[in-house]
Amino acid sequence: MSKKKDAAKIIFESEKDVPIMPMSLGSMLFNKTGSWRNIRPEIRTADCIRCGICWKFCPDMSILVEEELPVVDYDFCKGCGICAEECPVKCIEMAEERK
Repeated sequence: MSKKKDAAKIIFESEKDVPIMPMSLGSMLFNKTGSWRNIRPEIRTADCIRCGICWKFCPDMSILVEEELPVVDYDFCKGCGICAEECPVKCIEMAEERK
C-alpha cells in the first residue's frame, strides 16, 4: 500500500479487452473528481487500529496508507462514506465539506 503514482492513459483496442468486472485501472488519475463532494471523511488517526479496511473498501482508491496510517486523497474522494461505514472502530467521521 503506497502513494498513487503517475499512470499512463489506458486505451482498449476493442470491447473484448475491457475487463469483465469493474476495477480501477488508474485512468482516474487524469480526472480529479473530488471537487463536487459535499461531505468528507475525517480520520482520527489516534483511534485507528491500522486494519486497512477503509483502504480496501474505498471505491475510488482515495485512501492511501502512509506510515501505516490511512490518509484521504481529497482530489479524488467523492464523499460516499463507505470508509466511515466499514471502519470497525468508527474512527472515520463524515463532516460537512469546508469551502
